[in-house]
Amino acid sequence: MATQTILAFPSHHPNPTTPTALHHHHLFSVLTSATSLTHLKQVHAQILRTGLDRSNSLLLKLVISSCTLSSSLDYALSVFNQMTKPETHLCNRFLRELSRSNQPEKTLLVYEKMRKDGLGVDRFSFPPLLKASSRVSGLAEGMEIHGLASKLGFDLDPFVQTGLVGMYAACGRILEARLMFDKMSYRDIVTWSIMIDGYCQSGLFDNALLLFEEMKSTNVEPDVMILSTILSACGRAGNLSYGKVIHEFIDENNIVIDPYLQSTLVTMYASCRSMDLAQSLFYKMSPKSLVASTAMVSGYSKVGQIEAARLIFNTMVEKDLVCWSAMISGYAESDSPQEALNLFHKMRVLGIKPDQVTMLSVISACAHLGALDQAKWIHIFVDKNGFGGALPVNNALIDMYAKCGSSERARRVFDKMPRKNVISWTSMISAFAMHGDANNALRFFHQMKADNIEPNGVTFVGVLYACSHAGLVDEGRKIFASMTKEYNIMPKHEHYGCMVDLFGRANLLREALELIEAMPLAPNVVVWGSLMAACRVHGETELGEFAAKQLLELEPDHDGAHVLLSNIYAKERRWGDVGEVRKLMQHRGITKERGYSRIELNNEIHEFLMADRNHKQADQIYEKLEEVVSELKLVGYAPNTCGVLLDLQEEEKKEVVLWHSEKLALCYGLISGEKGSCIHIVKNLRICEDCHTFMKLVSKVYERRIVIRDRSRFHHYQGGVCSCKDYW
Repeated sequence: MATQTILAFPSHHPNPTTPTALHHHHLFSVLTSATSLTHLKQVHAQILRTGLDRSNSLLLKLVISSCTLSSSLDYALSVFNQMTKPETHLCNRFLRELSRSNQPEKTLLVYEKMRKDGLGVDRFSFPPLLKASSRVSGLAEGMEIHGLASKLGFDLDPFVQTGLVGMYAACGRILEARLMFDKMSYRDIVTWSIMIDGYCQSGLFDNALLLFEEMKSTNVEPDVMILSTILSACGRAGNLSYGKVIHEFIDENNIVIDPYLQSTLVTMYASCRSMDLAQSLFYKMSPKSLVASTAMVSGYSKVGQIEAARLIFNTMVEKDLVCWSAMISGYAESDSPQEALNLFHKMRVLGIKPDQVTMLSVISACAHLGALDQAKWIHIFVDKNGFGGALPVNNALIDMYAKCGSSERARRVFDKMPRKNVISWTSMISAFAMHGDANNALRFFHQMKADNIEPNGVTFVGVLYACSHAGLVDEGRKIFASMTKEYNIMPKHEHYGCMVDLFGRANLLREALELIEAMPLAPNVVVWGSLMAACRVHGETELGEFAAKQLLELEPDHDGAHVLLSNIYAKERRWGDVGEVRKLMQHRGITKERGYSRIELNNEIHEFLMADRNHKQADQIYEKLEEVVSELKLVGYAPNTCGVLLDLQEEEKKEVVLWHSEKLALCYGLISGEKGSCIHIVKNLRICEDCHTFMKLVSKVYERRIVIRDRSRFHHYQGGVCSCKDYW
């Protein structure tokens, strides 16, 4: 055990011939050299023994030293409370220390005691008090301090005014901060920095950039901190052009680009998705900072270069939670949900605890994957680790369960929530809509209005979607009209897309076209795509061709429009036109999105493509498929080849339709899943007519519940019927 250093003090009984000043000087010197709280307490004991406990300067030194040597301020506060009527300048020093500490709220407690004990304050008291109010977002306390400063005539002091600007900005009262800022007769670089940062913290990036221009016109030279703040604002606002202007300003004025500023430049370019410029700066960095590396991971993820993001992630020696979260989020948002979950498990093994941001990405990944067993595990993890009370997490769980095929579990999460906002209600309405439960979607819509929760634009997308997939044309018309009449919400493209889809599914194609022609917005890809899809379903070749061509004018490389146009021609047996479309696709490098289906069994995800033979149990799967087809033929099944729009012989078409990925996933579920259990399948494309009929018959013949999530909705098959009522 290490021996503890004992400080040398004067004798137990001070020599009466030794002047008190000598003891005072000695104890002050010892306090200065003390290295632990234990040492300070020994000195404190000696102060009491020598009768110097009335020396406020000595006690204040003890207080300041204890603030430095201990994370707990309790001892410092107890000593301060023993001081008899400390002078204002001594109180100010303590207030300054407290405002900088890890417990700034203690500053306000000391101030409260000072006022109670009748101790005076001067103009130097206010900056630390306002700083503490800023750090704890104490608006009420800050306003009270403002009132006292005005009463005592200190509100014209530039340091007090700067403190007030910072306090109001930190408390989210940006207008009050700007009013105070505009009143100031003198503004230094610190004041400008606080006001600009205040705008950034409030998300008012354009205001921050305007204020920066105003600052330059006053001949105040920006420092590295302000330049970093402005670059950060450019990144968060996606304002690449202004970010480049600031970079040029830095170069033209020969401002030294230190590692901090270099990281900020990399982050700005990466946030603006200008990865070439970000990369050129990043590779010049040595060493590469954690902040810049994380920005590169996030930037590459956002532009879909997930491999480049992972490469940087793998080369990072040091990784913090923000970096792990950025990589997980990148996978979650780039159609690699399983990789996101794998990385999350790896992070946990390494002992890194996730925060709410990480969990939201993980929940989103699971929702995308559609794996119900993993969803249940994540929900348990959320509750065990204290995230269950967070409103955004609960809203995300509702969405996750809905997309994993269980609107019942989504409803349970919703019902248990102590607090709900418009996102909670909208998530639940959307959950019912995607599962084809229009009645509950509408019931919840009316209930949220009865509970005085005002719907937003996203809510109306969910409700109109529910009406569309249930064929509720009149109800959809009324709800669409209520957006502007009752809620003053101007419909956007997605709302018009829902209405076109609603009319199109109901074979009201003329009404759908009239709505498109009457739109105050120029129709976009979604709107023309909805009309195009409806024309395909109802065999309206001429209008479908027109819609597809309109869509291709907006997005020449849209794979879906080319494929649909090809399919329209194929249905009409216009094989020459089919060939022209396919040739054009080949020339432009446009490929049809490949269909796949996923099934989760025993906590493992299995993915199948059409005619896939890569699975280790492929032989058994195809044997099972033959058996299932034979069984279904006994109850009247015949492969429907209308959806195979290729110039093939009929027998070849039958083979193609029988090898669709969802049929292979289903057969794997039948041979490997528990008998009688529900089979959950996730498909990336719309389910075809033949597969839809196939699933209904399997659910009846094999007495199995089957849930399939396709591109647009869920299908729940049971007893030979589907929840969509064959309207999808």
